[in-house]
Amino acid sequence: MSENLDLVRSIYADWERGDFSKAEWAHPDSEWLDAYMPAPLRSATGLDGITANLRQRVTAWEYFRIEADEFIELDADSVLALVRYSGRGKMSGVEIGERPSKTAAVFHLRDGKVTRYVVYGDRDRALADLGLEG
Repeated sequence: MSENLDLVRSIYADWERGDFSKAEWAHPDSEWLDAYMPAPLRSATGLDGITANLRQRVTAWEYFRIEADEFIELDADSVLALVRYSGRGKMSGVEIGERPSKTAAVFHLRDGKVTRYVVYGDRDRALADLGLEG
């Protein structure tokens, strides 16, 4: 297993426990891009932007988890994670996870840090964008 794959697995190990407090995996100039949002795409840059983006997402939930189903090394510098979300909204009480929310994320890495994190709301779109079969 590559160091990049090990790093992505460790990120998800925290997220699966609902721990979104760490960001040492992110490069100081990293970018977070939501590829499922309509144009213009929502993004965050730098450690402060990544931390704020994570905090904003998590605070709306009584609990929130991101669980990986599979990891695929795309090349020496990128890893695809096929993931599912689960959680319960604080205000609405709505549960996600009763209906599978199969999504994907691509991690671009350099020198042991994530330089770009692209979130897809739809696995099939991620696979198509990457030229992989869905």
